Amino acid sequence: MAKLSDIRKSYTKYALTLESVDLNPFVQFNKWFNEAVDQQVDEPNAMTLSTVNETGRPTSRIVLLKGVDQDKFIFYTNYQSGKGKELEANPACALNFFWPSVERQIRIEGVAERVAEKISEEYFQSRPRGSQIGAWASPQSSVIKNRELLEQRATNIDKKFEASAVLPRPKQWGGYAVNAFKIEFWQGRENRLHDRLLYAKTNKNWEIVRLAP
Repeated sequence: MAKLSDIRKSYTKYALTLESVDLNPFVQFNKWFNEAVDQQVDEPNAMTLSTVNETGRPTSRIVLLKGVDQDKFIFYTNYQSGKGKELEANPACALNFFWPSVERQIRIEGVAERVAEKISEEYFQSRPRGSQIGAWASPQSSVIKNRELLEQRATNIDKKFEASAVLPRPKQWGGYAVNAFKIEFWQGRENRLHDRLLYAKTNKNWEIVRLAP
């Protein structure tokens, strides 16, 4: 096994300055996101979603960003899943994008709310049919006896809707929009002297400050 204390990487590709960024963090996010896509970053829309459970402890998992609309970050899930229940009880959450090949990270803090049912419906029915079946079949985050049970549920759902090209959206499945109040752009630099620019929302305006690495 490699010695963990010896694993390190020097970041040298880019710099991040107050003069180079857009005053609007969502414009800056789209710029970085498009650059990640252009440079073929693996799954650039994968992000860590952190929520708080009923005991006050943080929990995290990877979800996929599926939209940035009206200054909100949108993802979809089962409302009855662990993260769904936690967001219903406490909508405060955090998102994190890490793109190591471009030495960049984006940290977001905000509050989540359900998107309109029409938006969830339209997105659900744009998904591949297999993904639609999976959303119906999986009692997400619940304990199940074995995988065969899950596969049988998927088979039953497929048969139930075999005459339908698209399936209706399950009521327990839909989107969340995270309304951000802090967005930090992190650019790796040499000797761990990283560039960190934080956008903080004050009323309807965004203020930008530099943070020490």
